[in-house]
Amino acid sequence: MPPRTANPSARHTELLEAAYAYVLVHGLADLSLRPLAEAVGSSTRVLMFLFGNKDGLVRALLARARADELGLLAELGGSERPVGLAAAAERVWAWLAADEHRPLLRLWAEAYARSLVEPEGAWAGFARSTVDDWTDVLAACQPQAERDSEDGAVRRTLTLAVLRGALLDLLATDDEGRLTAAVHRHLAFLRSGHGDG
Repeated sequence: MPPRTANPSARHTELLEAAYAYVLVHGLADLSLRPLAEAVGSSTRVLMFLFGNKDGLVRALLARARADELGLLAELGGSERPVGLAAAAERVWAWLAADEHRPLLRLWAEAYARSLVEPEGAWAGFARSTVDDWTDVLAACQPQAERDSEDGAVRRTLTLAVLRGALLDLLATDDEGRLTAAVHRHLAFLRSGHGDG
């Protein structure tokens, strides 16, 4: 039976949120339905009914994680006047570096890597969607003339690479001070080299 997600029931939403809290702690790599069902107060049968199969549940969890990520991006793109690439990247890094976001970011890193090495199934397209989401929001934060130029595309690509690399190092080392200094050095380069605010 296919998963029933078009108009999710209250129970579907409740179990998805509980499963999401579970994978933020335990990750997705060794996800098994039986311990998950026990942890969220359900049964494997109910999870299969609501999500179709394990891949359906993983897809729903990845979509839920992406919703948190997109919430941040929506905040950045919310003003009528573009804030500028450096200002946007500074806000993004402050969010990425906050201790309370580590569980979500570990989940993101796991899903990103799995999407690269297992490009079919539940993980399909996750890494590419993430790159597109972040590139789009950084573009929206640039003034239009910069956004539409080849140099503007290169600058946001470099900025995304710096943020993503610093995030991976942060997850590996927990050395927030060193990585924040490195990100701020890049932002200073953006501001001094191109007058970005």
